[in-house]
Amino acid sequence: MSDPATQIHAMSRLLITGIGRLLTLEPPGLGVLERAALVCDGARVLWLGPDGTQPMSDAAEPTDWLDARGGVVLPGLVDAHTHLVFGGDRAAEYAARCAGATYEELAACGGGIQSTVTQTRAASDDTLFRDAMRRLDTFLDHGVTTVEIKSGYGLDVESELRLLRVVRRLQRAHAVNVVPTLLGAHVVPAGVDRATYLAILCDELIPAVAAEGLAVFNDVFCERSAFTLTEARRVLEVGLDHGLRPKLHAEQRSHTGATRLGVELGAASVDHLEHATDDDVACLAASSHTAAVLLPGATLFLRQPEVPPARKLLDAGVPVALSTDLNPGTCPCDDLPLMTTLACARLGMTPEEAIIGVTRSAALALGATDRGRIAVGGPADLVVLDAASEVELPYRFGRARIHAVVASGRVVRGPGRD
Repeated sequence: MSDPATQIHAMSRLLITGIGRLLTLEPPGLGVLERAALVCDGARVLWLGPDGTQPMSDAAEPTDWLDARGGVVLPGLVDAHTHLVFGGDRAAEYAARCAGATYEELAACGGGIQSTVTQTRAASDDTLFRDAMRRLDTFLDHGVTTVEIKSGYGLDVESELRLLRVVRRLQRAHAVNVVPTLLGAHVVPAGVDRATYLAILCDELIPAVAAEGLAVFNDVFCERSAFTLTEARRVLEVGLDHGLRPKLHAEQRSHTGATRLGVELGAASVDHLEHATDDDVACLAASSHTAAVLLPGATLFLRQPEVPPARKLLDAGVPVALSTDLNPGTCPCDDLPLMTTLACARLGMTPEEAIIGVTRSAALALGATDRGRIAVGGPADLVVLDAASEVELPYRFGRARIHAVVASGRVVRGPGRD
């Protein structure tokens, strides 16, 4: 076996020293190593251990070096549920809702998702790409190195393919790791017969997405105002036939039974869960493959009294992820650390549970079990907090103190890189 110092010498290396607390996120807890150092080979973690014991020699100096200054290093944050590619905004709709209009009333007048569909279809590919790149920049500023992005604002074959092609451009152009999801089953588009649109989804859109390799997941908004449980099953089963793993918007505005359907079909996650029942919690607890993704920013923004049963889910052993749900209508927020604060304040989660929710559990919700943790051989995606304790992440309440961000072994935010 070759000497570790020789292996490191042959590679482009990033050395991080002065780590006060290294959180590996190895189960079951945070996996804390104090007074640590870490070596990356450019894309992967090569070594981690006590500071001062890293396998370096005079002949094997790092090509880059970062001083954590006694701060906390944790895995790059993971956002498992966003609608990041869209055109326009819905600020006027927000004002109307604040004045008393309901979500359903606005949708009936051409607002809601349909409003964003109209604005998105009118935007050029380059406009959509440029705006999405800026949003990804902001995610990176907040320490997020992996982001799931859904389509869903096209709602016809060509428009949905166009959005997913924009997502593919983002994958190739940005430092953030992007995971694409088809959400053709967002709502039935205006002016299209329901049965006709379902046929388009199943017979045209899903096969076309699979043929181009444009998505990993296939999501359905299962709700009275969107798609029924029977319709969701059909769309998800067709997706499975084409190699797309299910996801579900489940139990958001009413109880539909979507959680059980997701578990039955092997969904990576069921998301929202504001109206989930004790039976749903038990169903998820019995599953070995489906995570719960909670979106506390959406319930706050919509002033919903109902919140998902985070405490019951966690106590039952369900992996609970947290997400921004970034979208133009019901949560125009790109601050994932803020969601940890909301999870602690509104959902009864502890800081440790919230941190797991934006790292290890969020990665599980994307089927990316090598992300959301720090391990030798794993991705070199890291966040360095300018803080002595990881509790600072939720405690700072919208102003997380991030010293540096590392994506694929490269310092992309931090001293001299901003």
